[in-house]
Amino acid sequence: MRTIGTNQSLTFSFWSCHHTWRRSSLNTLVCLAGCSIGDIGTILVFQLLQIEWPVLTILSIAIVNGLVTSIALETWLLSRKMSFGRAFHTACGMSLLSMLSMELAMNIVDVAMMGGAKISLSVLPYMLFAGFITPLPYNYWRLKSLGKACH
Repeated sequence: MRTIGTNQSLTFSFWSCHHTWRRSSLNTLVCLAGCSIGDIGTILVFQLLQIEWPVLTILSIAIVNGLVTSIALETWLLSRKMSFGRAFHTACGMSLLSMLSMELAMNIVDVAMMGGAKISLSVLPYMLFAGFITPLPYNYWRLKSLGKACH
């Protein structure tokens, strides 16, 4: 584990650990799967049911649902290795900053490309890419510097 306060995170060698990139990428993908289910599912429900609420309201609900489904998925995955209570506690201890940045990136792309809270197959790859790439450097830094990961 690295010491916080040193400038090691400013060096090339800090950012060139393939093992840490692989691990943080996998962690980010699991989080993306959980967040996407709630986020995209919520937007899709509003779209299919033609509920005409303000875009910001729909996206706020989508973000909350994305966080909830991410924690639920992580709890389920971790409960295979530990008690349910410990798995839930661990899942809730994941980085909220990482999840929020993921959710915001996905929703910004959605609004920019679709003009509102709407889902289409053409926008999904861009939303998912933005949701993956945005928190990835932070997740890498957190894993490398603090030794903290979701699992």
